[in-house]
Amino acid sequence: MALRSAPLLLLVLVAVALRESCFGASSHSMKYFFTSISEPSQGPPYFVTVGFVDGQAIDHYDSNSRRMKPRVPWMEKVGKGDPQYWDRNTQRARANEETFRADLETLRSHYNQSEGLHTWQRMLGCELRRDGSKGGLMQYGYDGRTFLTFDKETLTWVAPDPQAQNTQRKWDGLPGLNQYLKAYLEEECFDWIKKYLSYGNETLLRTEPPVVTMSSRTEVEDGMETHVCRVHGFYPREIDASWTRDGEVWLQDTFRGFLAPNADGTYHYWISVQIDPKERGRYRCHVEHDGLQDPLDLELKDPTYSKSNLWLIIIGCAVAALVLLCVIAGIVVFFKRRQDGYRAASRSNQAIEQPPPSPSGESQHEEGGEERGSTFF
Repeated sequence: MALRSAPLLLLVLVAVALRESCFGASSHSMKYFFTSISEPSQGPPYFVTVGFVDGQAIDHYDSNSRRMKPRVPWMEKVGKGDPQYWDRNTQRARANEETFRADLETLRSHYNQSEGLHTWQRMLGCELRRDGSKGGLMQYGYDGRTFLTFDKETLTWVAPDPQAQNTQRKWDGLPGLNQYLKAYLEEECFDWIKKYLSYGNETLLRTEPPVVTMSSRTEVEDGMETHVCRVHGFYPREIDASWTRDGEVWLQDTFRGFLAPNADGTYHYWISVQIDPKERGRYRCHVEHDGLQDPLDLELKDPTYSKSNLWLIIIGCAVAALVLLCVIAGIVVFFKRRQDGYRAASRSNQAIEQPPPSPSGESQHEEGGEERGSTFF
């Protein structure tokens, strides 16, 4: 079980990397990530699907459980209202798993790759932004590079990879497909957001104000001061935190942390600034959030330590990045050493070249963005 669970951690890392930054984030969003990871000589591909609403994982399927399951308590309400909900989505996820497996073999053939670790991914979703505008995305990636992206404004597929151009031409030539995808990304996807918000309103529509703390230190080398403003425990994730000087946003000599989730579903964030101590009174940490009645403007405190906080921040970021790289490398090595004794079955090399099925009839995107039976190949 541990061996087959390793790629899930890799998917989570990828999914986190794909999330929006804290600025310009959507008010409400739904995204689904489909990933198949394969090492031909070490066993069958590992497949996983994870759905997110407002950055929170809501359901999950993988090759171990072979069942679509809820990831948050409020998603269980969906199954109570529709007893066949999870069975239908399980069957669709299994069909996607088989199709992704065939797609990986076809892609290896296109790229003349006989062995090695390879990934085939799809991301789709939509977002309703704070200003009322809408966005939608459908994208495929192979080995971490973009393979195909759907442009719903021009109703065409974009193929930055020459190996994808044949598929691009066939999909663009299929009557009705691109119009259907545009309708899904601009209409049906938002119907699902509304449905999920109705089930998870106590969690997804709550507001929790941030707790803001300040710390400061004097730099040993030059006497400059580094001040850190930390914002804790807020929800929703959209927040505006910045340094101001004389009431204006100040970007010089500033660092920003990553907006990251806490175990309880809230978020935390930090920003730092390096200043001349003679100008300390001109600076404020400015924070705006839906959980606050009024914006906060916190004054800078006198330094309490003599060590360089800026270098600590830089070193901390470097160590975190190194740990992340080691984790990913360990996952890859761990996965490549699996000994399942799998003999790859022969499949047609036409999966990617075949045009996608017609979107007419029943919706191919049902129950939280899951597609009926296959990818669009």
